[in-house]
Amino acid sequence: MKGRKPTEPIILEKREWNPATIVLFSLMVLLAVVAVPVFGFMHGYIWLDWTMFGVLYVVRALGITVGYHRLFTHRSFECKDWIRITLLIAGGWALENTARKWCSDHARHHARADQEDDPYNAKRGFWYSHIGWVLQRTTYYSEEYTFGLLEDWTVMWQERWYVPIVLSGFALPFLVGYIHGGWIRGLGCFLLAGFGCVFLVLNSTFCINSVCHLWGAQPYTTSNSSRDCWWVSLITMGEGYHNYHHAFPRDYRNGPLRRNFDPSKWFVFGLSLVGLAWNLKRIPDWKREAARHAVLNGG
Repeated sequence: MKGRKPTEPIILEKREWNPATIVLFSLMVLLAVVAVPVFGFMHGYIWLDWTMFGVLYVVRALGITVGYHRLFTHRSFECKDWIRITLLIAGGWALENTARKWCSDHARHHARADQEDDPYNAKRGFWYSHIGWVLQRTTYYSEEYTFGLLEDWTVMWQERWYVPIVLSGFALPFLVGYIHGGWIRGLGCFLLAGFGCVFLVLNSTFCINSVCHLWGAQPYTTSNSSRDCWWVSLITMGEGYHNYHHAFPRDYRNGPLRRNFDPSKWFVFGLSLVGLAWNLKRIPDWKREAARHAVLNGG
């Protein structure tokens, strides 16, 4: 892993609203909470719309959790290039910025958790950590937190083609619906499996930054505000075990126990079974238990 981790914080002199981002997210909210239900009331949604919604929700979420998060930010496993490209496309469909920018923000979050230059600092409150930080223009991005991503040809490929990738994520459900039933069905699938789906994926991801730093248990570390919140895992493909993740960020699992709901770890493990992923990072059980006992004993 290239690059170094800075030890000095960046002090942000001022925060400004980002008009472009505000317009984009306002449009997203308007389409998701107004256009989607209005179309459903007027025309209804069919099985194809809901199927595309479910499939694309899982694909987009795995693009973020498995791709952006566990693979590109924390290097929790290795995989073949075509898997990397597939995950980068799926992550782009989630409309959460390029992998380079997303990973830089998240690496800074781990290094500066709960401090002034933590991009989604939960100490600033629920709404800031959930969505407010996205709507502001800040200087959080730093190449010092990219850790070799600039030398990764797959990441830079996504960087160059990010806009077409995003647009393809909306074009796909429209084309599927159009082929099935013409313009009306294309529009319905576009609204539900496009904007409605992305809106929910965005907010489920944002819950990791907000909910999982405000409410829940801290069984593995109390050095920061991260918390385990099992129900967030149900909507984020297993990312709700956030306290464990902050304690052991290199582990490819967020939910280390067998009973933990973590589809992302099952997906990575499944890839390893067929030779498409390898070098899975896994924290030994004794080390996890030692951390838990240290917290129980006030360490």
